[in-house]
Amino acid sequence: MNLLVAFLALLIDRLLPPFAGLTRRLGHPVIWQGALISFLEKHLNRPSSGPMARRAAGLLMLAVLVLATGAVCALLSWQLRRLPAGWVLEAALASIFLAHTSLAGAVARVADALDVSDGKNGAIAAARQAVSMIVGRDTGALDRHEIARAAIESLAENASDGIIAPLFWLVLFGLPGIGIYKAINTADSMVGHLSARYRDFGWASARLDDLVNLVPSRLTALLFALAAFFLAGASPSGSWRAAMGDAPAHLSPNAGWPEAALAGALGFSLGGPRAYQGQVHDLARMGDGRRDLGAADIRLALKLFGRMTALALGATGLLSLIWQAPVWVDFFRG
Repeated sequence: MNLLVAFLALLIDRLLPPFAGLTRRLGHPVIWQGALISFLEKHLNRPSSGPMARRAAGLLMLAVLVLATGAVCALLSWQLRRLPAGWVLEAALASIFLAHTSLAGAVARVADALDVSDGKNGAIAAARQAVSMIVGRDTGALDRHEIARAAIESLAENASDGIIAPLFWLVLFGLPGIGIYKAINTADSMVGHLSARYRDFGWASARLDDLVNLVPSRLTALLFALAAFFLAGASPSGSWRAAMGDAPAHLSPNAGWPEAALAGALGFSLGGPRAYQGQVHDLARMGDGRRDLGAADIRLALKLFGRMTALALGATGLLSLIWQAPVWVDFFRG
């Protein structure tokens, strides 16, 4: 049943993002998870405690978050699957945790802003603002090529974190799987930093996020390489060669895989120097192609991204037909 739910959830997210008005009024589930993380962090992360005590507190926070999310999602899934065709409603709920439409839209807005900035002094500020919505680095001094690279890097990394990884855990464990994955991912984004405040408290969140993304990040790289077969001018071999050669040099054990695979497929060079809170970090480069990227290159990356997610949709749908054909038959018979 999980395959059916995953297939339909991704289909809904690609074609008909559900509950937009409802989530605006009630808040996205990730916002609820973030509120719980903030509450627990405020009460458990005590600056006066030693490193080991803060790690233990962070582990406790993570355990409460995972158990609470899993319990709510398991109860919802159990109730929905008792209903006739309740898996359709479960898929609609699961699609809220997928980010195909929102990610593609946010990256496309950066390309649109770069187009507007052509030949207009000062208009690049709009592109910097657009890209600041999807990256964590400093954007105030980025030129147009750096803006384009930042957008494409975010697209590649979030292709894994926002789509393939949650879909992977949805297939394995249903609604609880995708809910818990997003809880872990949210915890990592909020407290999994190396700042003095979070270095110890966020240790467990960061390590668990690395673990749950280990397989999906590499699966995303493989899907990018396969998607290159279906995009004129893209290189499947270049994609996989860049992933295998460059991804291990990335600071993250996972982010480099989709980033390098996309870069290699399209002949780009991503990564390199970037600033966080005024501190410049010279990161490894992913791919050995062009770095003078622009709006057209962002749109090319979006085309590859669309084909990659279409492959994921097709593979999930095919597997669901093979393993769960009786459920499909019963559904269409009514």
